[in-house]
Amino acid sequence: MRDVAVIGAGCTTFGEKWDTSFRNLFVEAGALALEDAGLAGEQIDALYVGNMSAGRFIEQEHIGALIADYAGLASHHVPATRVEAACASGGLSFRQAVIAVASGLEDIVVAAGVEKMTDVGTGASVDALAGAADREWEGFAGATFPGLYAMIARDYMHRYPLTREQLALVAVKNHYNGARNPIAQFQQEISLETVLKSSLVADPLRLFDCSPITDGAAAVVVAPLDRAREFTDTPIRVLASAQASDTITLHDRRDISTLDATVAAGQRAFRMAGLSPSDIDMVEVHDCFTIAEICAIEDLGFCRKGEAGRITEEGVTALNGDLPVNTSGGLKACGHPVGATGIKQVYEITQQLRGEAGRRQITGAQIGMTHNVGGTGATVAVHILGV
Repeated sequence: MRDVAVIGAGCTTFGEKWDTSFRNLFVEAGALALEDAGLAGEQIDALYVGNMSAGRFIEQEHIGALIADYAGLASHHVPATRVEAACASGGLSFRQAVIAVASGLEDIVVAAGVEKMTDVGTGASVDALAGAADREWEGFAGATFPGLYAMIARDYMHRYPLTREQLALVAVKNHYNGARNPIAQFQQEISLETVLKSSLVADPLRLFDCSPITDGAAAVVVAPLDRAREFTDTPIRVLASAQASDTITLHDRRDISTLDATVAAGQRAFRMAGLSPSDIDMVEVHDCFTIAEICAIEDLGFCRKGEAGRITEEGVTALNGDLPVNTSGGLKACGHPVGATGIKQVYEITQQLRGEAGRRQITGAQIGMTHNVGGTGATVAVHILGV
């Protein structure tokens, strides 16, 4: 197996992109990544693109071919493959690109993600997202994703010492970070009171506990580490790539307050990299809801079960804390175009490790982690990157 490095990265701004098409979003992100790597399209050996539900959002399937075509790669017959794993589609597209290069099958591979979610109404979007859960056993019974994560939150708060204020502080922190990120959907700081007084969505989750509906795309280019300096002076090494699965339904889980797939993927990634949680300088976790960040930092091993609320309140996970979490603003403030989120996480860590994160830069960052979740934890992808 060959060592792999990220040699280029690009990302659109995230938000409600009414004047931009699905095709243009991807082309923009891909062009930024290729420009960053100093590459031309004909130098690409393969393309993997994460996309959850273009068939529902824009009534378009055959996404791999569509993107190869509109990215100008079809005339070069570059193989393009769509990767789908609900909200973990982007993380898995990056993993597929890493595997292709590590195996020696390909040399220069683009991993991308894209979603255009605002071309349908809110009801249709919520219904499409519900397809990431078990449609027969959860969706048909009326369970939405806010409802499912509210069950997780209620179970967690019954068993562990998490206050409603500590849960809200996750959103406050991530909006603070998003206010320092020029691509973020929400670039405004918010107060604790704003979260606690926002509309109730599914008890105990309120509007500001929930990530938004978002349009956006991101792309990164990976290559063998021994060739990386042909393209960039600052290659970012892929130290580990791990994936794990769990039951798609909550009612079949061993413990709904612990995402066992996160535990397994995190442990595999640490073993592969020969590292431990104490070696990580910052982590992008999948905070589709505030409770998801609480669970993630525990399940990845950064603290014991039941401690995440306290360390959030103490500022450990803030930009200037010992373990900055979601420096991009996370899904909560940066936005959550579901197919693109996992790639955006890699983009953010790449910026941090290059020292290019501007007002949210973590001083001396050497090693970062990404954590991307599909559904309520049925699929999890974890990556560790380093300089």
